[in-house]
Amino acid sequence: MAERKLVGTNEMFKKALAGGYAIGAYNVNNMEILQGIAEAAEETQSPIILQVSAGARKYANQTYLIKLVEAALATTTVPIALHLDHGADFEICKACIDGGFSSVMIDGSRFPFEENVRS
Repeated sequence: MAERKLVGTNEMFKKALAGGYAIGAYNVNNMEILQGIAEAAEETQSPIILQVSAGARKYANQTYLIKLVEAALATTTVPIALHLDHGADFEICKACIDGGFSSVMIDGSRFPFEENVRS
């Protein structure tokens, strides 16, 4: 059996829009939570976005979380994206991309509006 890979959220959203369905996005920080989400997704054949917050990265360690997601990929058939939720800065987002995440979101809400929209 070929090793499955994470999918990007862009691909997921295009399929969901065309198919008229929503995609669940769930924050994960330990094996039990991730296992429950993956098993339910497999049972319902629903794609999932597994989100990692700054707190989860600190609590569980990014490397451990990635390995747990790899286990979910190995035991399910549904599309899975791994998403950094509310990344504090460029460095954290880059570390997640370099570590294997398929999606990141940088949270610039602490910056003035003008800084967030400048080109």
